[in-house]
Amino acid sequence: MNVLIAAKNITTVTGMPIDKAYGFFEKLETSFNIRQKEVAEAPLREIKNRLKFMIDVGFDYLTLDRKAGTLSGGESQRIRLASQIGSRLVGTLYILDEPTIGLHQRDNAKLIKTLHDLRDLGNTIIVVEHDEETIRSGDYLVDFGPGAGIHGGKIVASGLIPEIFSARGGSPPDACLPARQGRAGAFGGKDSLTLQYLRGKEFIAVPKIRRKIPNPPAGGHDFLKIKGAAANNLQNIDVEIPLRRLTVITGVSGSGKSSLVYDVLYKALANKWNGASYKVGAHKTILGLEYINRVINIDQSPIGRTPRSNPATYVGAWTYIRDLFAATEDARVRGYKPGRFSFNVPSGRCENCEGHGTIAIEMHFLPTVYVQCEICKGKRFDRETLEVEYKDKNIYDILQMTIEEAVKFFEDIPWLYDRLNILDEVGLGYLQLGQSATTLSGGEAQRVKLSAELGKRDTRRTLYLLDEPTTGLHFADVDKLLLVLQKLVDRGNTVVIIEHNLDVIKTADWVIDLGPEGGEKGGKIVAEGTPETISRKAESFTGQYLRKVLR
Repeated sequence: MNVLIAAKNITTVTGMPIDKAYGFFEKLETSFNIRQKEVAEAPLREIKNRLKFMIDVGFDYLTLDRKAGTLSGGESQRIRLASQIGSRLVGTLYILDEPTIGLHQRDNAKLIKTLHDLRDLGNTIIVVEHDEETIRSGDYLVDFGPGAGIHGGKIVASGLIPEIFSARGGSPPDACLPARQGRAGAFGGKDSLTLQYLRGKEFIAVPKIRRKIPNPPAGGHDFLKIKGAAANNLQNIDVEIPLRRLTVITGVSGSGKSSLVYDVLYKALANKWNGASYKVGAHKTILGLEYINRVINIDQSPIGRTPRSNPATYVGAWTYIRDLFAATEDARVRGYKPGRFSFNVPSGRCENCEGHGTIAIEMHFLPTVYVQCEICKGKRFDRETLEVEYKDKNIYDILQMTIEEAVKFFEDIPWLYDRLNILDEVGLGYLQLGQSATTLSGGEAQRVKLSAELGKRDTRRTLYLLDEPTTGLHFADVDKLLLVLQKLVDRGNTVVIIEHNLDVIKTADWVIDLGPEGGEKGGKIVAEGTPETISRKAESFTGQYLRKVLR
């Protein structure tokens, strides 16, 4: 701590945002004498290069001492990407999964340039992505489908970009050679949903009529008012969120969105209504809490921590299915109760695997290996339980059904059909009823949670909070997600979303744009209003991009 360079110790320097740290080291060289310059030349060059890489992938707002555990998945991935650029490797294959997660449109160009630089060094880049700008910036496109789950797994389109966007069909090329080698073939299959959206044949429409916002915003029961929010980098701001509306919080990375929505709003309401004991982010007061009686954070965390958890149990459908089997004549003769058809308690489950269907084998220094149970052969129940059938299906057969199959199978049982149909409506019809919760993606888990909320008795006074719900979702899935969110609002609930996706922003009733930059340069309200209002604000980066999709 007593070792100083330019009157700053190492703690002070590592506590700087990366853009300020870069400026510090850039000016440092001018203060050195000839000997000091010779000694510091190589280290300074490496430090500046690495900081520049971080800035190029949109991390100018992060501090050097930021803990790795506090970074989002997208931020962690882009930091690793920046380190790879610095290594200057050649002939390497890089695979990236959704690198634009958490990235504002303004910073997409920086990320894309970084990927192009890696390619131009002589490397191969494979990106799994749904972001339109990133897709259009590639050299070659391979689209899988036509649907998800059992309906997918095929190549429905492949070809050079941008040629494939105008292709009208044909056969897949014999080999998918990189575009930079001049391959001219394109297979633009009619089954490709991706191409239908990229060609403009399918699109997420701008609402013809938006829900009205009271003007001026003075009605007590119409707004949730946060006064003096100063958590993290928030600049003592006053925010008014309209109730019974769909509100989207926007802004560049690090502008204070999560600090406002989660550190202040969610924690304060969770303490009041959910019995939590969070340390709430700095603020003066929140007005309008009496108009909310429940707050729910619908994130992308797993719906269960064990393989026994599945979509059917989470939305409450499995209880009805067990009751249905217990009501069959065969079950009544045998004296079986609903518990007999549960894989969570002893009685009807296979005790060798305890209802898992698999046996976990611990491997020293290697991941745990799961093998099929030798007794039940993966069917999870004992022989006697499996002998009970409903419409020629035993309980294991039901677990193996996809949700869309189950919707048809149980269509004459309203109380079961309704819960399963909601799962189908949000685009999860391809999942199996008994599919383990641990195998679901974050986006799938989030939509299961939304389905469960739609199936509950409506309180009409619930606040739903979502952080980038479009992560990992295709254009068509985003459309389905928006329909679900609009249904929640139509029931009289309030939905607040942190989002960068322009299709979500343009469908909002109200937008609050934070910024103008990230870190200490952010934390202010740049603009607020309808999407059309935001698009007319020249100082809003979000508005500049929103303008293009509202035309």
